[in-house]
Amino acid sequence: MVPIRFVFGLHLHQPVGNFDHVFAQHVEDVYRPLLDRLAARGFLPVVLHLSGPLLEWLEGHEPAYLDRLGALAAEGKVEILLAGFYEPVLASLPRPDRIEQIRWMHEAVQRRFGVDARGLWLTERVWEPELAADLADAGVRFALVDDRHFLATGFPAERLHAPFWTESDGRRVALFPIDERLRYLIPFRPPEETADYLRELRGAGHRLAVLADDGEKFGGWPGTREWVYERGWLDRFMEVVGGLVERGEARLSRLDEALEAVPSNGIAYLPTASYTEMESWSLPPDAALRLARLRRDLGEGRVAGPDGALVRGGHWRNFLVKYSESNRMHKKMQALSALCRRRGNPAVARRAIARAQCNDAYWHGVFGGLYLPHLRDAIWRELARAEGELRRGKGLAWEVLDFDGDGHEEIWIHSEFFSALVSPVRGAAVEEYTVFALGINFANVLTRRREAYHDLALARAAAEAGHGDGGTVSIHDLEEGLRLDARPPLDAEDRALLVERILPGSLELEEYARGSYRSVRSWARQPFHYAVQRRRGALEIACAAGEGAERLAKLIRFGAHGEVTVRYAWDPGASPDDVFTTELSLGGPLAVEGAPAAEAWRHPIETVAKSERGLDRTRQGESLTLRWPARLGEASLMLRSSV
Repeated sequence: MVPIRFVFGLHLHQPVGNFDHVFAQHVEDVYRPLLDRLAARGFLPVVLHLSGPLLEWLEGHEPAYLDRLGALAAEGKVEILLAGFYEPVLASLPRPDRIEQIRWMHEAVQRRFGVDARGLWLTERVWEPELAADLADAGVRFALVDDRHFLATGFPAERLHAPFWTESDGRRVALFPIDERLRYLIPFRPPEETADYLRELRGAGHRLAVLADDGEKFGGWPGTREWVYERGWLDRFMEVVGGLVERGEARLSRLDEALEAVPSNGIAYLPTASYTEMESWSLPPDAALRLARLRRDLGEGRVAGPDGALVRGGHWRNFLVKYSESNRMHKKMQALSALCRRRGNPAVARRAIARAQCNDAYWHGVFGGLYLPHLRDAIWRELARAEGELRRGKGLAWEVLDFDGDGHEEIWIHSEFFSALVSPVRGAAVEEYTVFALGINFANVLTRRREAYHDLALARAAAEAGHGDGGTVSIHDLEEGLRLDARPPLDAEDRALLVERILPGSLELEEYARGSYRSVRSWARQPFHYAVQRRRGALEIACAAGEGAERLAKLIRFGAHGEVTVRYAWDPGASPDDVFTTELSLGGPLAVEGAPAAEAWRHPIETVAKSERGLDRTRQGESLTLRWPARLGEASLMLRSSV
């Protein structure tokens, strides 16, 4: 028998906006020791993808690492893969942006390493059928997807150890299935289990086994640094698999070599898909719990078998439905990308938009950075940079359009200094307020939501156990061990700026901060009628909702430099013993002044969300609620940034 080709592929990535110390720590704990040991042992060739944000950081801080990597690439010992340069989920981008980002990566790899890369790491393995044409147009010859993409289409597992071909609009690319079993064996199980599996595949007549997974699990995930390096997993792995190579049972292979040497297994048309966990994470809580129960009822054996791939969750774009904050970033990115191309695609704006397409802040699971304010802040900072460039010299203007794609109109107000989004259908709240010079969207605060893992963690009586069999705990095992003693506070209504309610006069701040209260009246989800007019160098949006005791009039005035004033009028006799309030969920420091002087309630907005460390409590912003006696019947406020 010929030796089985074993592709050892790693994806190295840090997101736009991550802290310098995180980049540096991963170089120290993962990227440098991994490359050093692979090269020292001659465990080559390997396949490697470095994301654009990481490549840029290394160029500025660790150029020697890139020099060494380039020398190995020039010798054919490291195969470099492409992706969208700033690590976007390609399916989420306008089609011209997909091609542009891949070409940027190709140019960067060729310039820095001197190689003509033609293979592609597919970010988060999010596949949609139309991608094939775009990849081909960008010069990609082959890409990596999960074997589950094929299994969900009905392909038997025994066919998935060879490349396939697919096409869209007559343009074609090859696809390599990534072996899920190898992803779970490496590096969490003893190396002998990987060797046994490779022998098993070879014995069955297969000629290819592909591992491609996050490099951060080789020292960056909790517990893996000790396991991989200090306890000798990596040394033992190279010894055991190296033994297969020395005996002629296996051969370390590049993907481009495998594409030439291993016969194609034919044509495949794959559905919209990602990896199993991603599809589960994208579901809303009730559906995610139903899926978890279904998998439990089927049993581990059946779920792990051929039927398991047919039991699926949602797809990546569901995050844009599940989290309105993600959808707003996404639709702002799309709107600015289109505006940028209409304005001749100026380089500064285009690069800023591309950085804002980095995937991490748009989704949430064990991974994904939606719950991390510094990553969302980075996206909004890049969007502010782009829009400030595109609106240079432009006066105060507005557009009425369905900005977020939900079938309801929003009002987009902008000048060369700021951009704001008012949602008449959601209480005439301000859902975005970005001051370009500061690079801050002051409405960038995450709503406290119920998550399916809150329910599951509350139901668990004990932490994960039973890992004393010679391996280490993987991220997916850690997820199963999450536990909560009490449900985190939840918000009944989405967070924004200027959300109005009448609250009971007896309500205490502590109860209000927990979200465990009932409004006397809330306009947070009430549609408002509106009219926009220009008056004395400003734009005024006159909004009104309700009748009689339910009526609220709200006049929002935007000045050319972004200053905001708001005037309210309501029925003073409807709830004379209660308080009229407007809540501002602040993602940055704003000066807020009420007239008449208002009582101000402040409390931090914190979420409890899972990560690779377990459950994290994260400060998302601050709630500022101005309170006036409801018997007044009218009030006003002014907002000012530090510019």
